[in-house]
Amino acid sequence: MTKNELKEFLDEKVVLYNHPNFIESDPIQIPHRYQLKEDIEISGFLSATISWGNRKMIIKNGLKLMDLLGNSPYDFIMNHSDNQLETVNNFVHRTFNGIDCVTFIKGLKNIYENHSGLEAVFAKNQQNDSLQLSISEFKKTFFEIEHLNRTQKHISDPLNNSAAKRINMYLRWMVRKDKVSVDLGIWKSIPPSKLSCPLDVHSGNVARKLGLLHRKQNDGKALFELDTQLRILDSKDPVKYDFALFGLGVFEGF
Repeated sequence: MTKNELKEFLDEKVVLYNHPNFIESDPIQIPHRYQLKEDIEISGFLSATISWGNRKMIIKNGLKLMDLLGNSPYDFIMNHSDNQLETVNNFVHRTFNGIDCVTFIKGLKNIYENHSGLEAVFAKNQQNDSLQLSISEFKKTFFEIEHLNRTQKHISDPLNNSAAKRINMYLRWMVRKDKVSVDLGIWKSIPPSKLSCPLDVHSGNVARKLGLLHRKQNDGKALFELDTQLRILDSKDPVKYDFALFGLGVFEGF
């Protein structure tokens, strides 16, 4: 395919998959349950954090976690008692366990009490066409509280050559505003042009088949290569193509 044919093909797939029906089978449904900005961004952050493995299990455990937080995540984060923290101590999703969960709750409380909230922290350290430094600095801020070293693995650092798939997916949810309201687009201090594609096995394999990516590993260098190509296709909204790449891989077996 020529560049124009490729863009036309992917644009058609974006329209197909960037559709409200997508919400029903995706963890993005969890932040869609809320109206309060802080509830949306906290539920989204926690849901994205556990977004690896079977999608049905991710959604099931994401909903379970929200239930443990009384379905009012911001209120729980800010006002929980020690006894209430015990209720999340038994939460497990793969290697994310109760100790990790309690640490994340305390980390989020620190973010809102001392750093003006999630959006404010991620909005710092933006570069011309990247949020990867912002993500790296966010991780430092998030773990300035007391924590076990093992818990740090649940937030990737792009400056360590990680593709940081889950954080980039979360940022897509919060920043990107589409016409059909799949992505929530509640953060206005970060432009969608700076977002990076949530690179995973599915999107990576499809991108390679389409000639958008040549690096074999799904790491930070691969993400930079893919982002560069997607920005050529659409400089203002490059990560809309995540819907096309993911949809082609998961739903069409491309």
